[in-house]
Amino acid sequence: MTHQTTTIDLIYQPVREQLVQVEEQLRNLAFQSHPSIVGLLGQVASSPGKRLRPAVTLLASRFHEGDGELPIIMAAAVELLHVASLVHDDTVDNAAVRRGAATISSMWGDDVAVLLGDYVFASSAVMVCDTNNVHVIRRFAETIKELSTGELMEQFGAYKWNHTLEEYKERIYNKTASLFRTAAESGAILSGAPDETVRALDSYGYNVGMAFQIVDDILDYDGTEEEVGKPVGHDLLEGTLTLPGMLLIERFPEDNPIINMFQGKDVEDNRRRALDMAHASGVIDDAYDVARQFTNTAAAAIQNLPDTSEREALLELASYVVERRR
Repeated sequence: MTHQTTTIDLIYQPVREQLVQVEEQLRNLAFQSHPSIVGLLGQVASSPGKRLRPAVTLLASRFHEGDGELPIIMAAAVELLHVASLVHDDTVDNAAVRRGAATISSMWGDDVAVLLGDYVFASSAVMVCDTNNVHVIRRFAETIKELSTGELMEQFGAYKWNHTLEEYKERIYNKTASLFRTAAESGAILSGAPDETVRALDSYGYNVGMAFQIVDDILDYDGTEEEVGKPVGHDLLEGTLTLPGMLLIERFPEDNPIINMFQGKDVEDNRRRALDMAHASGVIDDAYDVARQFTNTAAAAIQNLPDTSEREALLELASYVVERRR
């Protein structure tokens, strides 16, 4: 058993039974749908993701005794929203593989992928409506808007090398942290937790989500093709400037390989040079330090919550986010 597997087991332990019910909800969506899309839904709903976001929802719901069924519904909706966003992302990115499996767009074409993504988005929204909580429903709708905003920011910001750190943070909040925030906040709200607890878990979700995306961006420089499921430096090839690249440009503003890449100059040579420079210069370590600042803030946000196995699991998750290898 690897260290990462051990950590994931610790995170899931307090809510393992509820996660099984979440999986049942995801399977039921496929079986209850029109026969023409049962196979497609089965493919995306049963993808081997780690289910971190629904785990966050369930863990956040355990600091107050409320309706135990509503967080399960919400956790399934959160995972469906994540799945739908991946289907659309893969289509926009022309990705052939996701987590070692062929994407919907590569197998069935972009038209089917977009429509299936829309179907899953709508299905997640229907689930959220079943909570009958206006605050949660509104926050969920805002999250869909934020996810779309993050992707649009990435598309319209492609091949620009002068992004500010604040612009980067706004983009990764919309693209990733918004859903982690919603997962944590909604779990707390649906449990009937007091406002102070809701605010603490909202902050936790935001900060863990920010760290999660920063580490994803680091692994595009620091991972292997086997780990990330795509060529290392893929974001650079797509013209996406992330934190390691921003730090590299800040440190080496003259004759920078990323700027050269984004100008279309010797793209492959400059990609390799950018990756080598990022490692040799300490930029990777600096980017990890930024991610740890966010996870430290996440841990501090829940420090005053009851000392339970659920809080311990959330603290383990904050550590795991930085240590993981996708």
